[in-house]
Amino acid sequence: MIYNTLLSSLAKKFALLIDPDNQTENSLVKILSFANTTGIDFIMVGGSLVSNPIDQTVEIIKNTTTIPVVLFPGSLLQLSEKADAILLLALISGRNPDYLIGNHVLAAHFLKKSGLEIIPTGYILIDGKSVSSVEYISNTRPIPIEKADIVVATALAGEMLGHKMIYLEAGSGADRRVSERVVAEVKKNIRVPLMVGGGIRTPEDALNLYKAGADIIVVGSAAEDDPEILKQLVAVKNKFV
Repeated sequence: MIYNTLLSSLAKKFALLIDPDNQTENSLVKILSFANTTGIDFIMVGGSLVSNPIDQTVEIIKNTTTIPVVLFPGSLLQLSEKADAILLLALISGRNPDYLIGNHVLAAHFLKKSGLEIIPTGYILIDGKSVSSVEYISNTRPIPIEKADIVVATALAGEMLGHKMIYLEAGSGADRRVSERVVAEVKKNIRVPLMVGGGIRTPEDALNLYKAGADIIVVGSAAEDDPEILKQLVAVKNKFV
């Protein structure tokens, strides 16, 4: 199981985030060709607003690589039985009930029948200096990046509520990523795996976040802009093996 893999290894992990709306079949296959040779641990599929069929994207990935596929759904329209697992996201930094429990109730029967590995994940949106798609679509406010105490308390509450992972994100293509200070403070206070994404564009970004305590780094926009950057980004992970 994917979650057990996270728990059983002290090694850092790297996830590639694929937004179906940002890919053609050709561009997706190109990115996957780099993914296959760089040591990526998981491929996540989803986005805040996805109009292209999720099933089609997942099928292309499954036909092109053996890397596990994990759904990262922004809505009920982004569910697929063809994936391996799903991050069942609760937007615990916000107060919109649809993203805390409402959509989960609507999806519950589908997910039970799907056979997907379900990983309950506390999702915390951090202010990335610009209005992100997540903020706009979910109609919630991100936590100010300087409010590390609120981020920590939110992460702790998420863990106490039974979430098996905490995800800190500044939003796709953020102008300012989650800071090392926030990552370090959260990591000191929780026991579940910590995932960090949004605005990670350079090997230095990845290195600093891993050092601060991130267990899993998630990169999307940077790889879309330049798939070759994956070689450099994933190479950083290997320094912690």
